[in-house]
This record gives sequence, C-alpha cells and structure tokens, in this order.
Amino acid sequence: MTRPRNTQVSLADTPFYHCIARCVRRAYLCGIDHLTGENYEHRREWLATKMKSLASIFSIDICAYAVMSNHYYPCSQVRKHLKPPRAFPCRST
Repeated sequence: MTRPRNTQVSLADTPFYHCIARCVRRAYLCGIDHLTGENYEHRREWLATKMKSLASIFSIDICAYAVMSNHYYPCSQVRKHLKPPRAFPCRST
C-alpha cells in the first residue's frame, strides 16, 4: 500500500535514505540482455552522471550507489541547510 511522502521521510530521524528503482517486464537497464543479445552497458555511466547532476538540483548528496542489470540503488543524504535552486529563475522585463 502506498503512503504519502511526508509520512515516509523524516529528517528529524535521519537525513540518509536508501532508495531503489527497477525495470519491469524483464527489461534491462545495464549489461547484455540474454534474450535479445542487445548490450545496454552504455547506460551505466549515463545513469551515474544523471544521478550526480540531479543531486545538485534537488539538494541531496549521493553517498553511494549501485547499478545492477535491471535496477539501481542510490543512497542519499538530504542537505537540510541548503535551499533547492529555483528551476526557472524569474527574468525582469
């Protein structure tokens, strides 16, 4: 059963969170898909780069991560002392 994020994240308890994201329907994230023979290893570096760039936007630090063939685990720390940057800065006209 799903729960709202405000009941799952409590910075008073801990700023560290271990997350998981996985592929469905036997899809491959990285490595060689033995069913089709396709090589998806190039995604491993892309995913690591993307996690690092998103961490700077959302005011978290990536403490560690693991990228498997069909899922990945980022361990992150919420930076409480920093405000997230504005996605679309206002321009004066």
